[in-house]
Amino acid sequence: MTEPGDHGDLDGPPRGAIIAAVVVAVAAVVGLLAYVALRQAPSDKPISIPLASAPAPEADSEQCRALMASLPDTMGDFRRATIADPAPAGAAAWLGPAGIEPVILRCGVERPDDFVVGAPLQMVNAVSWFEAGGQGASTWYSVDHGTPAMYVALTLPQGSGPTPIQTISELIEKAMPPRPLDPKPAR
Repeated sequence: MTEPGDHGDLDGPPRGAIIAAVVVAVAAVVGLLAYVALRQAPSDKPISIPLASAPAPEADSEQCRALMASLPDTMGDFRRATIADPAPAGAAAWLGPAGIEPVILRCGVERPDDFVVGAPLQMVNAVSWFEAGGQGASTWYSVDHGTPAMYVALTLPQGSGPTPIQTISELIEKAMPPRPLDPKPAR
């Protein structure tokens, strides 16, 4: 005979099955959270970036060091990456989603050859940018901040969106004083 409130096997699944189900559910949630956290962590894998065509004589300048020290770990979907040694001074990179080229910043580079009088510029925040043509990724040069011989190059892959150039523009405004434009004579 059962006592009042004691329904024996009529109460549902055995206590052991309930505990096992809770443990499995908690493990699944913890596993999912760990996967998401690791997927969004900045990459420690060094990457190689082509820099042979971009000398950066001002990369060790005080203004470039200030800019480099202020760079974020993330810019939208892009996460800061370690550049493979020998890492040049004044260089930084961010990796994006799989299949997208990295965002690459070079501080202290020389004036681009195509930056001539009358070249179209794009204002982002209070920074003027000149776009150098290219296939796929495009390289933008800040042309109105820093010393007269200093430019910041930002290479953006197609589909990177506005976040990287907006973020870098804000940091350039803080790290480098504005200066007059100094394009080459028109051709």
